[in-house]
This record gives sequence, structure tokens and C-alpha cells, in this order.
Amino acid sequence: MSVIIDFFDETNEVKEEQIEMIQGLINLTAQMEEVDEAEMSITFVTNERIQELNHQYRGKDQPTDVISFAMEDMGEGEVEIIGEESARLLGDIVISIPRTKEQAEEYGHSFARELGFLSVHGFLHLLGYDHMTEEDEKVMFKKQKEILHAYGLER
Repeated sequence: MSVIIDFFDETNEVKEEQIEMIQGLINLTAQMEEVDEAEMSITFVTNERIQELNHQYRGKDQPTDVISFAMEDMGEGEVEIIGEESARLLGDIVISIPRTKEQAEEYGHSFARELGFLSVHGFLHLLGYDHMTEEDEKVMFKKQKEILHAYGLER
């Protein structure tokens, strides 16, 4: 089981050991969720950039911490592409590095822990999890906690 992740750091602030941590967390999550051979991207951006994306795609004109764009979500009028067996194309995660820093300070834990949390949160969205209802939120947040604990990334 492996997930190929293309990392893009528009901020030039994310260190190699943090990228390795995220890769490890995503692979652990994939193993726990029984995801085989998948591809995705993670882009680290500024608050200004994530605000643009949040406004464009969610209609919210404010910065946020993480946005996921799931490739497997079929929108209205979209046609499923069926081809040769290959890695699942899961989608893209965009993380605001300034918001990650702010939230780490606000919640009283490390930048690495917050970055790990946001990465797992975004990845679970790519896998179809959501938190629109209280019941779905309980399921998703319990899963996040289990993954972070299994990896050893505690608050």
C-alpha cells in the first residue's frame, strides 16, 4: 500500500521532516482505511491564496485552514472515466501555513501536530468522509484522533 503525494510549497516554509511526517501519516491512514495504490497532491499556501480558493469554490470570502478537492466526488453532469486499472486519483489538499501556525498556537500544541491533523483531515475528505451532520462529525473526528494517536502525534 502506498500513496504517491505530489507536494507543492508556495510558501517555502515547510521543512523536509514535516513533509516526511505527512507522507507517513497519509500512508498510515491509507493502511487503516484499506486504500491501495493512490495518488494525490498537497499544496501549502498563504492565507490570501486559500481565501481566494475558499471564495471561488465554497462561496466563503475568508481564509480557512484546509480545503480538499476530491476527484472521486461526481458533480452534477460529470461523467465517470473508466480506463485501465491504475492508481486511484484521489484529488488535492490545500493547506494554509499561516492558519496552521495560528491554530497550533491557539490550541496549545506544535506546528507539526496541527500540520499533521490538517493533512489527515483533508485526506479523510478525499476518501469521502465529511462532518456536515453531528453523526458524520463524530465518525470523522474519532477516526482522525485514532490515526494521530497510532502515529504518535498527540496534542
